[in-house]
Amino acid sequence: MTLLLWIVAVVLVLAGIAGTVLPALPGGPLVFVGLLFAAWAGGFERVGWGTLMILGVLALLSIGVDFLSTSLGAKRVGASKAAIIGAMVGTIVGLFFGFVGLLLGPFIGAVIGELATRRDVAQAGKAGLGTWLGLVLGRATNLALVFVMIGIFVAAYLW
Repeated sequence: MTLLLWIVAVVLVLAGIAGTVLPALPGGPLVFVGLLFAAWAGGFERVGWGTLMILGVLALLSIGVDFLSTSLGAKRVGASKAAIIGAMVGTIVGLFFGFVGLLLGPFIGAVIGELATRRDVAQAGKAGLGTWLGLVLGRATNLALVFVMIGIFVAAYLW
């Protein structure tokens, strides 16, 4: 049973790390659930509820970062809601084009969304860049949060 819990924990943590880059997976919450399974595998002796509560707060923070980063980047440059929706659609479509698609998809989607609302090419470019920067900074922040979560877990487990 313990081995199965560890396998599930590792799979969930790896999926969570991937989820910090891929838009369809909730990275922080997956890492949290994986670390919860790992704590369970250890009988909650090395990693207790206090540590798990801290990890849970960080997982919730990662969800907040996801929602805020894109909208703040878009609002900073005056992007429309269509630009934000376009960036999300562009991110999903970009998945099918590998790493380059993940980088360019949100920008292209935001530009198309903004052009659909306003016919101003300069504003569409600003909206694309602002939305893209929000997404990238949000993903980088989530990646940092995930590694902080893992670090806290490892420290609690070892000490």
